[in-house]
Amino acid sequence: MTLSADQLVLLVMAWSAYAVLHSALASLTVKRWVAARWPRRAHGYRLGFNLLAVLLLLPPLWLTFAWRGSLLWSWGGVWAWVANGLALAAVAGFLWSLRYYDMAVFSGSAQWRMAHRAAEDPGRLRLSPLHRYVRHPWYSLGLVILWTRDMDEARLVSTLCITLYLWLGSLLEERKLLAFHGEAYAAYRRRVAGLLPWPGRILDREEARDLEARARTAASTDTQPRPRD
Repeated sequence: MTLSADQLVLLVMAWSAYAVLHSALASLTVKRWVAARWPRRAHGYRLGFNLLAVLLLLPPLWLTFAWRGSLLWSWGGVWAWVANGLALAAVAGFLWSLRYYDMAVFSGSAQWRMAHRAAEDPGRLRLSPLHRYVRHPWYSLGLVILWTRDMDEARLVSTLCITLYLWLGSLLEERKLLAFHGEAYAAYRRRVAGLLPWPGRILDREEARDLEARARTAASTDTQPRPRD
């Protein structure tokens, strides 16, 4: 059954509301306001943020799978093998990349354990092997998974909304990374593509290590805590 215009608009509005709330809560402005307003509870901000991010996902996801709409395309034959292979490779890449992230900081458990009350998360610039090809590898892997699925009307609308938000979110995230890591991240951004690998814009291992070292040197002369990348 084809989705109505009202259903499509409501689905877009649901994803838009998620994007606005998620971006606002991730912003340093809100985090610093919370840290100033409730300093004794600020160390739980990251944990609460992650929990709320999951809960806020439920309404647009429910609408996506409840409504569905007409099937637009379905991978078949050899293309199904290609699509599913790419999706599995993306999942494997995501799991493999976890070793290069401080998941305690990412989840917020480290901040809670250390009673870290600053708005900025603790950590430093770290360029994993995937970061040598794109600046936001998790976003890129997520896009592969999204676009290799069969598409009905609701899923296509949701996939387009998520794709747009990942692009916009990466731009917002980079504003913070530039503030945190300064010229080292600016140089990294000039060298490496954002979401899609691009010939000639790939770091070798030594270049990545040099940028990490530059960020550490800059951080050692700055009294502000450095969040993880």
